[in-house]
Amino acid sequence: MEAVEYKCPNCNADLKFNPQTQKLDCEYCLSSFTVDEIKQICANTENSIPPEAVQLKEDFENNTHLYRCKSCGAEIMADSEQTALFCYYCHNPVILSGKMGGEFKPDKVIGFKLTKENAIASFKKWVGKRWFVPSDFKSVQQIEKLTGLYVPFWLADCHVNADYRAIGKQVRSWTSGSYRYTETKEYRIVRQGKLVTKGIPADGETKIEDLLMEAIEPFDYRELKDFSMSYLSGFYADKYDVDKAAVFPRIRVRSTQACTSLINSTISGYASVIPSVQQYNITNTDWHYTMLPVWFLSYKYNGKIYEFAINGQTGKLAGTPPLSKGKLALFCAGLGLAVAGILTAIGGAIL
Repeated sequence: MEAVEYKCPNCNADLKFNPQTQKLDCEYCLSSFTVDEIKQICANTENSIPPEAVQLKEDFENNTHLYRCKSCGAEIMADSEQTALFCYYCHNPVILSGKMGGEFKPDKVIGFKLTKENAIASFKKWVGKRWFVPSDFKSVQQIEKLTGLYVPFWLADCHVNADYRAIGKQVRSWTSGSYRYTETKEYRIVRQGKLVTKGIPADGETKIEDLLMEAIEPFDYRELKDFSMSYLSGFYADKYDVDKAAVFPRIRVRSTQACTSLINSTISGYASVIPSVQQYNITNTDWHYTMLPVWFLSYKYNGKIYEFAINGQTGKLAGTPPLSKGKLALFCAGLGLAVAGILTAIGGAIL
């Protein structure tokens, strides 16, 4: 008799039966399901792979080069017409290490809308307001390292069973004669149902700060297209090194926040609301491995890497500029001399 192995519908890891809860648990993303839930999900899953999908994976594998940085370990993808010469994370040379595996072919992509000239103009405007950055941070040589990069993202559509219960209070006060009356009414608030949070993003690259990628959100998903090799022409792409199981905790938090916000928006007219039950159980997750466009620049200063990013679709930018202590010291010294001069002049006028 063959053993049946069930996979987690959220991260595809193996599920294990928990005798205490009588449920199937995932030790990677910490999801939990009843046996009936898993049977229903598996019954609705289509396991066959269309021939055209196989062909697309083969095309991706045959026409994509993989470069590896020996210094920081970054893996850079480019099409067969594009050559990677340096690592955009640490600026050291990279070497060609072979072809990409077809399993790394993205499902979806959003193409670049900002040109390099647009990105450079945005960077110059941003850095122009930072007085104390090192001089070479805004040099021509540094700006030329601004790289058009497709960053790997996992977009998750989470199917959620929501169960929210609370007590809402309405308070009314009035005066009659010499007495003050207060009336308090309590209402049972119940919100239960199935919700879907679509397109919850999490980047799949460890070398880029998660907060930096969140800072340049959102992307307009209406422009999502099926992946084609033509989008890589003239640009680079990262190979993901964070899988679905690893990013699912971030996805779960953001999905729960979205559900909470939606349910809270349906509750109004109460002086106070005291929740008693707030459960948001993700029963299934549909994943889309997606490449999103980012103009990226890194800068190494005093042994620390500083990163700057521009949303290649919307132009939203974020970054942490390095601080030149020498420039700051000169400014403070000059300011001190100016203040001293003013005080001397005031003192002379008084005398």
